[in-house]
Amino acid sequence: QVHLVESGGGSVQAGGSLRLTCTASGYTVGSFCMAWFRQAPGKEREGVAYIWTGGGSPHYADSVKGRFTISQNNAENTLYLQMNSLKAEDTAIYYCAAVSARSTGGLGCSSVATSTYAYWGQGTQVTVSS
Repeated sequence: QVHLVESGGGSVQAGGSLRLTCTASGYTVGSFCMAWFRQAPGKEREGVAYIWTGGGSPHYADSVKGRFTISQNNAENTLYLQMNSLKAEDTAIYYCAAVSARSTGGLGCSSVATSTYAYWGQGTQVTVSS
């Protein structure tokens, strides 16, 4: 079992920055796809950034490419999302999620269905005012 806890959300004006942190605990042995998802009111949950704990290039949704950066500190079981040039449309609850490599069917992290991500944090609110 993997337990994920997000922090770092808040309110910021458009053009500002925030950094989200996700701390993992529990059974974290082995490789995982780690991702940040977000869900705005009335909208479906969408993936915004993905990274493989075993290395490789991260993947971003087109809507955040060039503005958001996902990174990780495997020694501390911590995932980050640096969000710059924030826009009002970035307002959402942001979730950290993980799925074991054994469950991905060999797919890349961004190709794994949202429902396949087995572990989720409680979410952190990000509000961007224009």
